[in-house]
Amino acid sequence: MLELKKGVDILAETGGVRTIDEAKAIIQQHLDAENLEKLSPITNEEALVKIANAIALCEPDDVFIDTGSEADGALIREYSLRKGEEKKLAKDGHTIHFDLPQDQARLVNQTFYIVNEGEKLSALAKSTLRADALQYVRDNMRGIMRGKTMLIGFFCRGPAGADAAIPAIEISSSGYVFHSAALLYRNCYDRFDAEVERKGLFFTNLHSEGLNRPEDVPNARIFMDRSWLTTYSAFCTYAGNTLLMKKGNHRFSVDCATYLRPGEELSEHMFITGMAGPGGRKTYFAGAAPSGCGKTTTAMVGTEFVGDDLAQMWIADDGTVRAVNPEKGIFGIVEDVNREGDPYLMDCLRGDGTEVIWSNVLIDADGVPHWTGNGEPAPLEGVNFQGEWYQGKTDDQGNEIPMSHKNARCTLLCSAIKNHATEANADPAGVPIKVVTYSGRDADTMPPVWVAKDNDEGVAIGASIVSAATATEIGASGVRRQPWANAPFIPGPLADYMDAQFKFFNHANLSKEGKPIMAGLNYFLTHADRGSAGKGLLGEKRDVKVWLGWLELYAHGDVEAIETPIGYIPKYEDLQKLFAEIDKEYPRSLYTMQFSIYVDKIVDRIDLQTEAYGKEENLPTQLFEVYEAQKVALAALKDEHGPIVQPDQLG
Repeated sequence: MLELKKGVDILAETGGVRTIDEAKAIIQQHLDAENLEKLSPITNEEALVKIANAIALCEPDDVFIDTGSEADGALIREYSLRKGEEKKLAKDGHTIHFDLPQDQARLVNQTFYIVNEGEKLSALAKSTLRADALQYVRDNMRGIMRGKTMLIGFFCRGPAGADAAIPAIEISSSGYVFHSAALLYRNCYDRFDAEVERKGLFFTNLHSEGLNRPEDVPNARIFMDRSWLTTYSAFCTYAGNTLLMKKGNHRFSVDCATYLRPGEELSEHMFITGMAGPGGRKTYFAGAAPSGCGKTTTAMVGTEFVGDDLAQMWIADDGTVRAVNPEKGIFGIVEDVNREGDPYLMDCLRGDGTEVIWSNVLIDADGVPHWTGNGEPAPLEGVNFQGEWYQGKTDDQGNEIPMSHKNARCTLLCSAIKNHATEANADPAGVPIKVVTYSGRDADTMPPVWVAKDNDEGVAIGASIVSAATATEIGASGVRRQPWANAPFIPGPLADYMDAQFKFFNHANLSKEGKPIMAGLNYFLTHADRGSAGKGLLGEKRDVKVWLGWLELYAHGDVEAIETPIGYIPKYEDLQKLFAEIDKEYPRSLYTMQFSIYVDKIVDRIDLQTEAYGKEENLPTQLFEVYEAQKVALAALKDEHGPIVQPDQLG
């Protein structure tokens, strides 16, 4: 259970400010007249006490209030350039930021939830006791902003007024962090007090990069204080560790949905996108995939792209599932972004008129960024994430250093992308979600697309995601379970989160028309063990449009499907038509390889999940009922047709 304001408030304890009068005195002492005037519309006393404690703890030379105005944005960008956090590139509006070589991704082994004695967390979560976190903040963050400017901004994770949107304060000494925040989040400076009153809470985020030296990175920490909805980050610059409104606050949003509005709201690691269907209809999808598993590419396949990373979802009064993107920009992986698979994004990255912050790519002598998999001729030399670079350069272990880091990113406004549904993304009513998908990196087991028979089976698909660890996480390796692609961001016990999922997708307030279909996606199926001598993937990036297109048709009853023990799969003729629409032949032999049911592999996968979840306490029984029913049906199918069952044997 989540208990707010339990235990000592670390920020208040280390800052020493307890009352609103003390807070006003600190603020008056440290802000100049212009910034005092800018802060004056913020009257929420809890927020002002938080700000005063951050000032007292970090001891900045001065304080800058970001109102979201163009003038304030220009000053923040200039501050980042002056500090050397970013450098201008050849194209107007493009800058490059290099993280330290040791700080190129989420520092999973240095990221902790702050817990109270006896508090239960997810078995997949790392935690530290409140007393230990207090000691770290006291020892390491006092005076950490001496010689720096403290930047303070007021944002909203979602369109202001949206049912599931949550306001947040961002505090940092980093111009790069605030420049990124301006692209990724909606500034709600003029509505902050009203949003706090509407939602009843807000998040607070405190970050400083310190001296930004390689030797400091082992001492970096990212803390999430669930009880006080406050994050702390020190001695790091990678946006996933420092722009705490992103994954730090996502964790808090998961908590709020799970415990404060169970069954009524979800906070998910999902894209939101719309697909055009027959007659000009729009069908909106929300889809989960672990980082590095094609989530951004999938989102942008849609004709009405809304968001590529996160979704705040709720059940609306009309009985539909509604979703908003808590962000207004993308912080996207650029490896393998190219004209073939990502034409609209490439128009922004290579065209004129789009503001882009690049990170950890290669910059050539002409100030042009390059990255692995861009489909363009590669330069012979340049500067990248580890310094001077040339083709064939190796590291200390003799491994060739790639042109760009695997987790290299681009940050830009969603509205710059041609197929972005900017009006829908700004609408507090959200978009109605008709299809929910779950995908990971699965080389040899599940087909490219399948639909759950009911929403209990749909929740089980989400619970059963597996994926290879990717470059988005430092310290991770191997193939791991990735429940709902949200597991790293679920603070409480998985049983609580799973229970909220079952309650949400089976809620009595969901109308028959409003209840979404739930499906699995797998782009990473390979030729291995699929009755083929070929190598590599059994599909291409552009196939994603077909899989989503089929789901769009199925959701509206325009196509039929073949029933299997794991759900419904497409008929060949329907896919053949969709592949023709993207000018691609689709032989029946490929369909058979992709959609055959490999019974033993699926049973092994179910056993893996059953064993892992069996170690958790108090899990909903529906999950195990789904697994057992599928195993029984698979065993019967094997008895009838053998261990490999082709689609034409089923229907």
